[in-house]
Amino acid sequence: MTAVIELRGVTKSFRTDRRTSTTAVDDVSLTVEEGSIVGVIGYSGAGKSTLVRLLNGLEQPTSGTVEVLGVNVGDATEARLRDLRRRVGMIFQQFNLFTSRTVAANVAYPLKVAGWKKADRDKRVAELLDFVGIGDKAKQYPRRLSGGQKQRVGIARAIATDPRILLADEATSALDPQTTAEVLDLLREINRRLGITIVVITHQISIVHELCDQVIVMDGGRVVDSGDTYRVFAHPRAELTKRFVAAVTQGVPSGEALAALAAGGGELVSVEVNEFSSEDVSNVFHRHGVRHSVVYGGVTDVLGRQLGTLTYRVHGDDLDAVVTELRAHTDVVLPAQGVRS
Repeated sequence: MTAVIELRGVTKSFRTDRRTSTTAVDDVSLTVEEGSIVGVIGYSGAGKSTLVRLLNGLEQPTSGTVEVLGVNVGDATEARLRDLRRRVGMIFQQFNLFTSRTVAANVAYPLKVAGWKKADRDKRVAELLDFVGIGDKAKQYPRRLSGGQKQRVGIARAIATDPRILLADEATSALDPQTTAEVLDLLREINRRLGITIVVITHQISIVHELCDQVIVMDGGRVVDSGDTYRVFAHPRAELTKRFVAAVTQGVPSGEALAALAAGGGELVSVEVNEFSSEDVSNVFHRHGVRHSVVYGGVTDVLGRQLGTLTYRVHGDDLDAVVTELRAHTDVVLPAQGVRS
């Protein structure tokens, strides 16, 4: 695969006054391969927005190398950076549409800047609006559109000049869950049909595990975890990654939740669900004649593969054999005993 983005030891600091500075991106190295969908996830202040500005050439690194589509951002002339930005589309959280222009005029704007003839612009705009599902909104103004429709206009505008990379900076944060799902479907289609590499900047884990095949976890300006999305979430190396996963799967019960569950009788067995599915867990219980029921936990879908933790209340005489068999395939915790494989 060809790398379209490569950062090597990149740091970006900002001067706060004459004597002090703050570091927003700290010694970051990463690679984004052509045709991939990569999620950059982290909480506020993690350095995500600064990273975006480094990728589209709006900021230059304090140290290290930022290379996008073969352009060294730190050494590039302004003319070279302008050319790079035409090949890197941008979707924003607050849409950034021209309120005084129609939908069609908003989408046509980057084509006009690029010097397209009007007839060619009109044809391209019509194609784009049909592609994003709002062909009937061409003559309307942004104030008449819903949030999801506005974001579709923003997406159409971002891909108007056929960029090789699309940067989506918190592009679904202002949308409701149903509209978010529709926008994610559209981004998948753009990636699949047009082959555009997509980098999604977000603080929402749901966006990453539904859309991205690669993930970069940032904390305090540094990359603390990265790689295949399923691998990162199934086997997190950083505490922050564990917190993101726990937010959608609940994890192993503790504290008051554990005390309440333990008071209900039986033994508690928490099983990590990954490629070893919950159906297989049930089969193990049945083979050993163990009665069981799920009492805690959650499972999420990561690009069609299950991931999470389910806690069972079990009743039977062969618990040790059950745990031994389960541990041959996945992680098991006996939370009431504080025992972990």
